[in-house]
Amino acid sequence: MGQQHGDRLSATDASFLAQEGPTSHMHIGGLSVLEGPPPDFRELCDLLRGRLHLVPRYRQKLATPPLGTGRPLWVDDPSFNLEYHVRQTALPSPGSEEQLLNLTSRVFSQALDRSKPLWEMWIVEGLADGRWAILSKTHHCLIDGISGVDLATVLFDLDPVPRDVGGAGTAWTPRPEPTGAELLARGLTGFVRTGLRLADGALSAISHPERSVSGGLEALEGVGEIAWAVANPAPATPLNVEIGPHRRFVGVRNRLEDFKEVKAAFGTTVNDVVLAVVAGALRDWLHSRGVRTEGLELRALVPVSIRTADDQGQLGNRLAAMRGPLPVYIADPVARLMAVKQAMTGIKESKQAVGAEVLTSVQDFAPPTILAQASRLNFSTRLFNMIVTNVPGPQLPLYVYGREVLDVFPIAFLPRRHGLAVAIISYNGAVNFGLLGDLDALPDIDVLAGGLQDQLAELSRLADERRAAGAETEGAPA
Repeated sequence: MGQQHGDRLSATDASFLAQEGPTSHMHIGGLSVLEGPPPDFRELCDLLRGRLHLVPRYRQKLATPPLGTGRPLWVDDPSFNLEYHVRQTALPSPGSEEQLLNLTSRVFSQALDRSKPLWEMWIVEGLADGRWAILSKTHHCLIDGISGVDLATVLFDLDPVPRDVGGAGTAWTPRPEPTGAELLARGLTGFVRTGLRLADGALSAISHPERSVSGGLEALEGVGEIAWAVANPAPATPLNVEIGPHRRFVGVRNRLEDFKEVKAAFGTTVNDVVLAVVAGALRDWLHSRGVRTEGLELRALVPVSIRTADDQGQLGNRLAAMRGPLPVYIADPVARLMAVKQAMTGIKESKQAVGAEVLTSVQDFAPPTILAQASRLNFSTRLFNMIVTNVPGPQLPLYVYGREVLDVFPIAFLPRRHGLAVAIISYNGAVNFGLLGDLDALPDIDVLAGGLQDQLAELSRLADERRAAGAETEGAPA
């Protein structure tokens, strides 16, 4: 089912609105660097205009039912203006990467206007070597980073010749905004539907008690594990301080081949290697701050998609949250990697992901006041020290208006009392890290960025040594 006028926000999506504050913006996005020359701005806007029908929610805004009778709804914005959302700017000479990252930091320091569709796209010209960039910024309630369907995605092509998506010349007529009475009625209808869903669930439980008992026990075990995590909060670190509204952003380039070689040498997953590299970089950074790491294990919030096959291609969020280990107390890089592998295997076998999904599902039946509290539980800052999200991307080049996308850097968000978020994406043989930090809490974010490269280089060296030792063993006479 596509996105409709009058759709209510899901519980998870509404929770991202509830969590947003003056210093914790809930938008995410990406920075893409492309080969030059940049296309004409009007032509690019026309290309976007011809593809907006693929993501209709990008022409919709929020409408809130009166008297707190329900979650907000998506409605067509009758005054939608594409040129308000797509903005053109240019870097001053020499157009360095540092200047581009500084611009990204400033753009992501500003909250989105909730009276309009919740997204912006910046076309940045003037980069060195004739290149240009696209900076996308979308509220988390509109799109998640795992489903991969947003305006930037539909803008990209697999071929230098832009594909025909059938939207060129299609006129868009917004549907009338609902009146206050209509919004109130829809909110009340939502409560009635909630009651019917609960009744249907009760009837199903009566008809199939064995399913209810089995599923209920599994769900209780999962919620119990999350309750234990809440009672055992993440340790205090220099990352977990009150933050302001201003951001720093840096990008780090790596090769996917290096991650795969480490994975093969030590029998882990690529995601295990990513977490081990992040843990090693954090360990070095903490030491540079004079923080002792003996016995210290940081916890990462690792978003996991719980979309079914039927959900693919739909906007909105279907996420569960798992706690990934960051064992900064381990000095040896290989031992650290194996500790991550063991812990992640245990998490996958536990009921933690099930419990997170149960909390997400329970929120679907919650009125907004309860939802706001539930969202703080599901993404409680007590549970984790930082966000680490790893998104697989296409392993072939993408194009925008015939220009090849050279680099992609993902950008996450900072919840309250979280000074750092790390997002990772693989694209066309690269694994690029996007580090978003609080301006004041992380003046030394470049130390972390350099540490990521150093840690991967060290694991790659040790993987080479292991392979060489294995080859010598195989070649030795019996």
